[in-house]
Amino acid sequence: MSNAPRIPAAERHLIALDIDGTVLNHGFGEGAGDDAAGGHIDQDLAAAIRALHELGHEVVIATGRSVDATLPIVERLQIRPEWVIAANGAVTLRRDALAPRAYRREFVEAFDPSDALRKIRTQLVTARFAVELADGGFLYTEEIPTGTLPSTQRRVPFEELLGVQASRVVVVSPDHRLEEFLDVVSTMGLTHVSYAVGSTSWLDIAPDGVTKASALEVVASHLGIDGTRVFAAGDGRNDIEMLRWAAKRGDSVAMGQAVPEVQAVAGRVTGTIDEVGLLTALRERFPVLRVTK
Repeated sequence: MSNAPRIPAAERHLIALDIDGTVLNHGFGEGAGDDAAGGHIDQDLAAAIRALHELGHEVVIATGRSVDATLPIVERLQIRPEWVIAANGAVTLRRDALAPRAYRREFVEAFDPSDALRKIRTQLVTARFAVELADGGFLYTEEIPTGTLPSTQRRVPFEELLGVQASRVVVVSPDHRLEEFLDVVSTMGLTHVSYAVGSTSWLDIAPDGVTKASALEVVASHLGIDGTRVFAAGDGRNDIEMLRWAAKRGDSVAMGQAVPEVQAVAGRVTGTIDEVGLLTALRERFPVLRVTK
């Protein structure tokens, strides 16, 4: 597949892929792509993603992860995409032409999270709060155990989270069940921000109007790729806008384990992460991947 001719510009697609639960399986796996701390990438799926990248399609990883938790996954896929989207669209990276293995922050969206933080704290008094700064730093009030956040972190009092320039705010409330957490968030009336609730009692807050979809739209414009040549796949609530955007004219795929509200906005639903549903969806969309071994 690596010797295949590159496709004409008119056939080039933007292929936007979520990481966790779409490309990366956090269940048990064996073979190439295993990482004891970071989940498993199916070998055939990784090969298919590389093949599409080598053909000339623009593969864009679009994730809620921080930058330094995203780039290692790009490395594991063994691709060198021009664009990478992190922090749910607040940070868009571009490959450095002078240092092809390096990326620079091409677009960063930031906001003052003070109003949102104060409002949330009155409703979720036992919550843990964190702020991902526009420059990539990370401030937190209590430990938030996850591999998707920046490695450089500093614990601070709640008051030091106020008045900064943030690309993302994280709120985790382990004392609430997901249903209770959803109910509280829905009644807060958060304004001038975009937010996405995770599969646990986890809230990601971004600048108003900033989502994976808004970042991808900018990338698509730079690349000159129209909506009919967009493919997007994801499984989380933070993928809803991306899947809805891609489905307007292109192809969007929700993973089989996604909750109903995520599946409802996608153009179609594929298998679960355990079934390597993304590989199935890619083969359906891109016939070149349908090879007989």
